[in-house]
Formats: sequence, C-alpha cells, structure tokens
Amino acid sequence: RKQNMEKPNVLVLGATGFIGRNLVTALIKDDVATVTAVDKVLPNCAYLSKEEEAIFEKANFKQKNLVNPSHIASLWENDDSFDYVVNLAAETKYGHNDEVYEERVKHIAVSAAKEAAKHNVKRFIEISTAQVYDPDNKVKKENGKLNPWTNIAKYKLQVEQELAKISGLDYVIIRPAIVYGPGDRLGIAPRIICGAVYKKLNEPMKFLWNKDLKLNTVHVRDVCGAIIHLFTSGSKGAIYNLADKSNSDQGSINVVLEKTFGIKTKFAGKILSTTVAKLSMASVVREVNDKHVTPWAQMTKAAGINITPLSPYIDQELLYKKHLCVDGSAIESTGFKYTVPKMTEEGIKEWVDYFLALKLFPAGYAK
Repeated sequence: RKQNMEKPNVLVLGATGFIGRNLVTALIKDDVATVTAVDKVLPNCAYLSKEEEAIFEKANFKQKNLVNPSHIASLWENDDSFDYVVNLAAETKYGHNDEVYEERVKHIAVSAAKEAAKHNVKRFIEISTAQVYDPDNKVKKENGKLNPWTNIAKYKLQVEQELAKISGLDYVIIRPAIVYGPGDRLGIAPRIICGAVYKKLNEPMKFLWNKDLKLNTVHVRDVCGAIIHLFTSGSKGAIYNLADKSNSDQGSINVVLEKTFGIKTKFAGKILSTTVAKLSMASVVREVNDKHVTPWAQMTKAAGINITPLSPYIDQELLYKKHLCVDGSAIESTGFKYTVPKMTEEGIKEWVDYFLALKLFPAGYAK
C-alpha cells in the first residue's frame, strides 16, 4: 500500500467494556484500522460473544491497569505510535463515592490525554455523558445548561474541562444519551431484566414518576460509528451530543418492553413519587431492588445459570426525576448519519439474543 493508504493505528482504552467491545468489532470487522485494545479485564473473562472473541484475536490486546500512569506510558514503549486514541476506560457503575470516580474516571482520562499529547496523536476522543446537562425536560444542545446529576457525570465534566488545558492535544468529546445494544449491562439493561422479572411475577411493572420522564437513547452501533467518523471529521475541541431521533421517554421505552415480554406497565405518578423522593428514597430503592433481585436469582438458577453479570438492580442516582433529553443533530452537520432511529422490539431482542447465546440470560421470557 502507498503510505497514505495505510490503515491508521487506533488505541482503544477500556476495550472489553460495553462500548469498547463494539468499537473494536467495528474497527476490525470493517477493516478500518489496526487496533491495540487495552483493558484490565482479559477478553476471556469479559463475557464476550463468540464473534467478539474471534475479533479480539485479531487485535493487539494488552492487559493494563490504567489507574497507574506508568501503565499508560508503557503503551508507547516499543516505538508504538497511534494515530487515534479512544478513551472508554472509566468506572461505569453508579453509587460509588467521589474517590472512586476521581481515580477511575478523571485520573485515567487526564493521564491518558497527557500521554497522547506527548506522542502527538492526531486525535484523542473522550466519551463523556449527556448526564452533564441540567436534568429539566428541555432539549439540550451542546451549549445547554450544565448541571451534572450523577457522580460519574460530575467527574466526566471535570475531565472535559481538564482536556481543554492540555497543550498540543487535538481532542473531541462525545456526550451520548443512554447507550443500549448488545453487551449493555447498565444502560437500558436493568429495565429489560425487570421486564423479564415481571413476566415471571405476572404483575404489572411499576415505575416512579410518569410516562413523560425523558430517557433519550442511542444505539451502541451509532456511538461506534460516531467515534470512527470523528477520527477525521469535526473540529479540534468540539463537543457532540449523541441521541437518536425518537426523543424517547419512560412511556415509549415501556411500550417496547410490554411488547417484548407480554407485560403491562404502570407509573406511580407525580404526587406519590415526589412524596417518596422527599421522605424515604433510600428505603424505597432497597424495597424495589429486593423485589426484583430475588426472583431474578430464582430465574437464573432455574435456567442453570450459576453466574451472570446481569442484574435488575437500579441505583438510587437513576431513580429521581431527572430528564435526559438531548439534541443529537449537530454531529450530522459534519457528515455523520445515524443508522438506528429509535429503540424497537428488534433492538431489545438483539440484546436478549446476545446474552442468551452466552447463557447469561434465562430463555423463555422474551417473545
């Protein structure tokens, strides 16, 4: 190949996580890039699909604990050079204390970005979150009011601010809505699992607040497509929201879950939900999660599943009346096209099939 036709070298940090595995798959399957995939979790311990395992065989995988800056620096040791660095390495579970996110969100990202700048990478792509915006029900563009409402978002916003201070760093920030798709465990996944639980319980599935609570979504394929697109598009220091066109809310997501599992859903309504949130949110969260976790354990046991990373547990941070409502169209002006316009039964079925094949989700609950 001529020099200008050579595939770029891409460094993916947090490669065996949900978005990471989908990105590595897209880069290698479509022959887009040569991939160095980095994670502290080995591929054979990460619950990858058969296809993903085969894909990771073609990546240059390195096991590193990126909390340690020397582990980040060591990625460039053997005269390795990377054109693009994608940072997906971060603590993604909710409910931890500040110290955890300081270390596993902010510290990792800033260390990686500084190292990337030192080695003159063409672009560093940071995956932030749309939870950095004020959680009212107004649609947020990229210049919308900021008021991070989860601990993860608080530290992601600090990362964004720190990247701007790093001399010589060409970077782009992505703020996705709720990411869903095969491999998801923390986005829409707990609601899907709850759908299966209520199928077993033969009861209506009840949520706090009402159907109008905005829960905008974006499919992981479009997140990966946007990352690859932004290697060479979009301007230095730009921020892009990612959200599909559906402006989804609790109501529209519940309709999909109702059809998938043959269940009914209800809402507690504003007055009861507000009272609960003010008086006893912690005890309600405990009660709700206990109600889901016990039958889930019975369902998996009955299916012969001894260990599964899947759980219906929903953290307290996500149960308040916080709208996630963003306009994801700005990136389209750079030539990007979304391929999944809204969440459908097929989208949920794709998720179920992924975990059924891994024997991590019990059969017989989804239609």
